[in-house]
Amino acid sequence: MQVTAGDLLQTINYPSDLKLLTEEQLNQVSQELRQYIIDVVSVNGGHFGASLGVVELTVALHYILNTPYDQLVWDVGHQAYGHKILTGRREVFHTNRIYGGISGFPKRSESEYDTFGVGHSSTSISAALGMAVASRYKGETDRQHVAVIGDGAMTGGMAFEALNHAGIENSNLLVILNDNNMSIDPNVGALKEYLTDITTSKPYNRFRDDIAHVLTKISSRGPDAFKFAKKLEKSVKGTLLKNANLFESLKFRYFGPIDGHNVKHLVRVLRDLRDIPGPKLLHCVTVKGKGYALAEKDQTKWHAPGLFDKITGEIKKSKADKPQPPKYQDVFGHTIIELAEQNPKIMGITPAMPSGCSLNLMMKAMPGRAFDVGIAEQHAVTFSAGLATQGLIPFCNIYSSFMQRAYDQVIHDVAIQKLNVVFCLDRAGIAGADGPTHHGAYDLAYMRCIPNMTVSAPMNEEELRNLMFTAQQENMGPFVIRYPRGSGVMVDWQRPMKAIPVGKGRKITDGEGVAVLTIGTIGNEAAKAITALNDEGFFPAHYDMRFVKPLDEALLHDVFTKFSKVITIEDGCLEGGMGSAILEFMSDNQYSAEVVRLGIPDHFIEHGEQPELWGECGYDAASIAKQVRKLGIQRNAHTIAS
Repeated sequence: MQVTAGDLLQTINYPSDLKLLTEEQLNQVSQELRQYIIDVVSVNGGHFGASLGVVELTVALHYILNTPYDQLVWDVGHQAYGHKILTGRREVFHTNRIYGGISGFPKRSESEYDTFGVGHSSTSISAALGMAVASRYKGETDRQHVAVIGDGAMTGGMAFEALNHAGIENSNLLVILNDNNMSIDPNVGALKEYLTDITTSKPYNRFRDDIAHVLTKISSRGPDAFKFAKKLEKSVKGTLLKNANLFESLKFRYFGPIDGHNVKHLVRVLRDLRDIPGPKLLHCVTVKGKGYALAEKDQTKWHAPGLFDKITGEIKKSKADKPQPPKYQDVFGHTIIELAEQNPKIMGITPAMPSGCSLNLMMKAMPGRAFDVGIAEQHAVTFSAGLATQGLIPFCNIYSSFMQRAYDQVIHDVAIQKLNVVFCLDRAGIAGADGPTHHGAYDLAYMRCIPNMTVSAPMNEEELRNLMFTAQQENMGPFVIRYPRGSGVMVDWQRPMKAIPVGKGRKITDGEGVAVLTIGTIGNEAAKAITALNDEGFFPAHYDMRFVKPLDEALLHDVFTKFSKVITIEDGCLEGGMGSAILEFMSDNQYSAEVVRLGIPDHFIEHGEQPELWGECGYDAASIAKQVRKLGIQRNAHTIAS
């Protein structure tokens, strides 16, 4: 559904059009841009609060900078909707995150204004610094490089690594700290407290508006005046704000905090900072969800609310006449509490995703046993390892695609030491509208190659509970449980838990002609396909492997003894995944069979709804049924006749 933009916004196709306006008109542009985001997202879905919070900053940046020559990097990227609208994509913005439409994140192949592809946090400063150093090397001394990073993303280790490096590079780099005290959930940690101290220091804030402006005027009078200005600035900051040296100690020139919603003041400050050389940090205080009262009040709920009525604020949900299965994340959230009540050794850890993975339930019920460590996946894994050395059993819940950031810690700090850390990988497999930066395509492959590791995937909610119960038994060692985004298949899911023998699969249905081997929840698509095939006279057998490491070798010996045609199905990459593991088993044991592997092919899959992308990859129910027919299995004539 397309939405009509406001009068001024309709005239802006690119930043060059924005620059034709007066500074007095920028408030109206900001209002229209904010309303346009509200109008479109309410009927099409997508991220919401983050982009509303940077509307004025977005307008000011494109008004002052010469983009795309000046390079602008948006950290994470879910705050870049206004940027997309102002850079040639207003007319197609209604296709945002929809199959075949534009991406929900900045993407280099989509626009020259998207200077760096993003989706995971804390990358912007490193990328912008690389661009700045490259420009310096090429003699492009007039080129600006700006990284816009949220205070939540600033807690990521990469951000500090980049700041540390940038401080010694004489490069034209401006870091804008978008401080709204939120990522998806409220920010945590000492940095949050430090930034709060800055923003609430009344003596310092009385001077904040004029420091950059005065510094620019003095600096323009020559190198000696510039040195004097730096000393003056340092003296003022050191006198008025205790410990005002975090960024200064990294050799960044710190300016702010300033009101991130005053577009005219932002324009003035950005114009001044453009003329100050070297690494700089501008601290902007903003409100996530700004301009939409409900989003300002409950920022976690309105991070990505789905479809909603923009007038009443009612979030639209599918109307169901009967009880619906829960989300897998909620099964995890309730089950870990149930287990922790029985086992005092269990702890919960998440890197800044307590509501996304539902660990917030345990944090509320057992605040001393559940930890949000901020956007710091590497730390989350090694922190979990430290807990495990002391006899505790940490359940470390990290989205599958984010776990990629902590791979060395999984190997070095957990697997080598055989520590009983339970990795719960949420959003495994095709993740949907967030696209290739968020698909959990690789965990089966990258985890199964690690020694000492158990790698499992439940087919349904009951199996997820049983695997969690199994993983907290004594001496389990490193244990992976991966499960997808979205709802399960069982309404009656809170059944008594029981241990599953590690490496033991199960037969779902007996059959003939072809064996279908699945891992994880995609097995439900196979079950749908087999039900439909039965009506046509095809009766393939179906096995749920449960574990990709260790494999159920007894089950596989039985399969390859009975079947000459085998289909493997996984919601993960084909290279190195379960299908590869089964081919290795077949080769090692000198079996001969026709094996067809279905899974995510060897290219990056774009965004869309999960069923759409399963179909594109060839392993939805219809594709599975087609593949069984293609193998040429004879129909059971007796069954058809009867």
